[in-house]
Amino acid sequence: MSKAPSLASKLGLALVAAIVVQVSAQAADTYPTKAVKVVVPYPPGGAVDQVTRRVAQKLTEQTGQSFFVDNKPGGTGTIGIGQVVRSAPNGYTLVANDLTYSILPYVFNKLPWDYDHDLIPIAAFNFAPVAVVVASDSKFKTLADLVRYAKANPGKLNYGTGGAGTMPHFGTEALKAAAGFEATHVPFKGNGEATMALLGHQIDFQLASTAGVIGQVQGGKVRLLAISGAKRLKALPDVPTFAEAGFKGYSVVNFTGLWTPKGTPAPVVAKLQKEIVTAMASKDVQEFAESIGSVPNVLSGDEFTKLLRENSRLWGQVADSSKIEKQ
Repeated sequence: MSKAPSLASKLGLALVAAIVVQVSAQAADTYPTKAVKVVVPYPPGGAVDQVTRRVAQKLTEQTGQSFFVDNKPGGTGTIGIGQVVRSAPNGYTLVANDLTYSILPYVFNKLPWDYDHDLIPIAAFNFAPVAVVVASDSKFKTLADLVRYAKANPGKLNYGTGGAGTMPHFGTEALKAAAGFEATHVPFKGNGEATMALLGHQIDFQLASTAGVIGQVQGGKVRLLAISGAKRLKALPDVPTFAEAGFKGYSVVNFTGLWTPKGTPAPVVAKLQKEIVTAMASKDVQEFAESIGSVPNVLSGDEFTKLLRENSRLWGQVADSSKIEKQ
């Protein structure tokens, strides 16, 4: 027959717990004391990579310790994410991602980690509308032109993405459902490669984050037919919103965010959230965000978790309606 814990045992456990809390708080006061690796699970050059590098640079300036990006592409981001899940939960290995993270449960039959528990959402920032993109010499001048052609010529159009299961893939399927047209998916190894295929006329259009293609827009190589969001962007004043283009039911907006392994001390997570808010409030980062066609807002903690859950519900509906099969 087991005995109830003695008063001494209870006091001992309470003392240990108090010491752990104190050590965690002290760790947060000094964090970071060494370089912090931020894994980007996609190739260099994409929107997540660009935004993460700019914010990492700002965090380096603010903390005096290096926040450096390590690209680990593959498996729709699962290779890089898995590496971070297996790392020490101390705030020195983080992972960056976008809306694609909330899509993963609808892409794979089984993920190599516990989606709901193995990572802690730190913060979402740099909210970027998504845009329908065509080559600058495309015959499609408006979104209505593209949709009209697609409806009159079922199966003739194709679109490119950085891979099956990515945000552009699911986002385009959501657009097809909202606008009522068909187009064939052509997956590439990254969004940048899909844009190169667009310029080479291998695909007809792509859905991309404005942050990922604004350089091509400014270089006169691509044309944006419409963007998501409630209003036009300062950096793209001539590009209409989906609502202005006649498609009010489409409202997907991408973001960049950071996650850390479960078990990371709460004070360390709070320190990171505070530093991200400071970074995004700085004039130079706000100017950077606006220059790439995005909004420098921040959602952290419960707000970020709520955003992920809302997006997950949307992608579940898209997966069902589009009959996207899990891998």
